Amino acid sequence: MDKVNVKNISVNYHSLKAETKALKNISFSIKEGEFVSIVGPSGCGKSTLLNIIAGLLKPSSGEVYLDGTLIKGVSSKIGYMFQKDNLFEWLTVKDNISLGLKIQKKYTHEVKDKIDDFLIKYDLKDFKNHYPNELSGGMRQRVALIRTLILDPDVLLLDEPFSALDYQTRLNVGSEICGIIKKEGRTAIMVTHDIAEAVSISERILVLSKRPAYIKKDVTIDLKEETPIKRREDENFRIYFDIIWKEMDKSE
Repeated sequence: MDKVNVKNISVNYHSLKAETKALKNISFSIKEGEFVSIVGPSGCGKSTLLNIIAGLLKPSSGEVYLDGTLIKGVSSKIGYMFQKDNLFEWLTVKDNISLGLKIQKKYTHEVKDKIDDFLIKYDLKDFKNHYPNELSGGMRQRVALIRTLILDPDVLLLDEPFSALDYQTRLNVGSEICGIIKKEGRTAIMVTHDIAEAVSISERILVLSKRPAYIKKDVTIDLKEETPIKRREDENFRIYFDIIWKEMDKSE
């Protein structure tokens, strides 16, 4: 059974003057543990599609299933990382990570131990009592990811999670975050405008058209190297990049 199944999703926006078609009959499935990226022209509806999968937005038509069950609203089985880390500046690293658990009344002794394990595993132990403004951009993103993972979601949604970082930091953090997600065995869907980033991180890439967006191409990425930085050195990296770039550059 597929982990995520998106069936015939369409979105139409209505105003007093006209109807705008944003998404048109989008269908795809994702297997458990797979890392899939969604790319496409600016404004084509990539984030809208992610919000529908998250249960934050209801489509005009179509359905999304998680483990065969229809998604009818926000689910604790789906974690979401936004463009900004949204850390609370007045809370320490550990308190930021714990906040969601406390709200859900799941802050048990076992969970406290799990948080400590995550902090050790991902090199944040020495910073657990620091505040976000004392951290680098990459460290903040690690905290944001751990805050999401600690809630134990089955699927992670990432909306341009590295866009606020400078190029060098972006490469390193992208590699770190990808490594953490794969190590934890999570299914992930990432929206990005960066084709190189998508090719270096993903196992599959869905290329959307301009509005009304549909899936123009579903590309399976098969590179020998494991880490995103090393994958950029693979001889086939440029081939995949060119395939996706040409698809996005077409006018239709």
